[in-house]
Amino acid sequence: MTFLDPKIWTGSIFDGGWTAARAGDVPVVEPATGNELGRAGSAGADDVAAAASRAREAQRAWAATPYEERAALLRRAGRLFEEHAQEIQDWIVRESGGVPGKAGFETHVAAQECYEAAALASQPLGEVLPTARRRLSFARRIPVGVVGVIAPFNFPLILGIRSVAPALALGNAVVFKPDQRTAVCGGFAIARVFEEAGLPAGLLHVLPGGPEAGQALVADPNIPVISFTGSTAAGRKVGEAAARLLKRVHLELGGNSALVVFDDADLGPAASAGAWASFFHQGQICMTSGRHLVHEAVAEEYVERLAAKAAGLPVGDPATGEVALGPLIDARQRDRVHRLVTSSVDAGARLAAGGTYEDLFYRPTVLAEVPVTAPAYAEEVFGPVAPVTTFATLEEAAALAGDSEYGLSLGILTRDVMKGLALADLVPTGIVHINDQTVDDEAVAPFGGVGASGTGARFGGTGANVDAFTETQWVTMQGDIATYPF
Repeated sequence: MTFLDPKIWTGSIFDGGWTAARAGDVPVVEPATGNELGRAGSAGADDVAAAASRAREAQRAWAATPYEERAALLRRAGRLFEEHAQEIQDWIVRESGGVPGKAGFETHVAAQECYEAAALASQPLGEVLPTARRRLSFARRIPVGVVGVIAPFNFPLILGIRSVAPALALGNAVVFKPDQRTAVCGGFAIARVFEEAGLPAGLLHVLPGGPEAGQALVADPNIPVISFTGSTAAGRKVGEAAARLLKRVHLELGGNSALVVFDDADLGPAASAGAWASFFHQGQICMTSGRHLVHEAVAEEYVERLAAKAAGLPVGDPATGEVALGPLIDARQRDRVHRLVTSSVDAGARLAAGGTYEDLFYRPTVLAEVPVTAPAYAEEVFGPVAPVTTFATLEEAAALAGDSEYGLSLGILTRDVMKGLALADLVPTGIVHINDQTVDDEAVAPFGGVGASGTGARFGGTGANVDAFTETQWVTMQGDIATYPF
């Protein structure tokens, strides 16, 4: 039996063990071919309620477990991601449409997330406070209890494990709803890793499901903290529902990130960076460069180089050929991408490359001379589209880059790094890369955006993870009972 053998998960969810899903099951589909790879259990509201109740009961003993044991378990999980990397990568390729290099990046980061989470378990989680009375006063960080995690399809393994691992390491239980379209590589792979690592029963529940399951998870009274990664539209609904219940919610949402190319940039590497930033994983990344802002003096050459890159990139089934781009996740997403491209051309943009598709395979597309009102410029495309517009001055570049409801990532290409930093000071954004493109992630770095991109740096790094998955508790201690006037 293989590590992710369908015999284990077919028709099931992971409710601390493999359990038949009451809400039924859904097909696991390979977007490149349309073939059904199996059937995954689909959780409903009742499954979520049962999981949350069980998680709350199991969490108390886990929080009391010595930190060395929690750390050791997370290290075992990291090693299991490495040992079974090839099989998990094969599922990422087939189920999410990612190319093998992208799949390898996911398993590498998943292991690193576990190793970094293991280090969280032994971090000092408090501080001694000054007090005007004869007593000991201190603040300590304690587990929130049960963390609800909702993750999307595009980087299913990373975007799930980056919340699951630190939440567990800090003494919490987790109820995790991965996207149904990537239930295996983004959900059951994590369940199998922690099952094999020896995580006690009841602490991790992996429940693929639809909107009903997500709504139930947000509303459940046993889940005080929600960690959500997904679209801004869905994130607004999650935030609104959580706010009514006075729950903490961490939102990592969409983006329409700008890549700024100054006139002193080396255009060869710049075009390469720009192609990667817009076409990697078919542009289905929140950090994708959705707007290329290029100095007017070099814009024509940049477009020519970027269009040549796009024209030369092979597109096809990543499971059977050496391709740079695989399929989009489904027909709905393909049709949305194509609508944004064609309506932008109608609005005055020039199609410099791409703009065509076959089945779910969309050609990498370059749009030149794009009006700032064109849909592919103004909206998050979530497809392999690079809209290019021009600027004349640093101030104009800052105004264009900052003229968006989103604020996730900013890339700046220039030989003058201080000029790049001066531009970064003028643009509201959670992430800045000077002389690099907009797509990057590391387990040790705090990740998050501002504005419609989310509620700040809530994932990665010690401080962000401790803030996200613990509560602050004030404690005082004194030898005798305090006396009062009455």
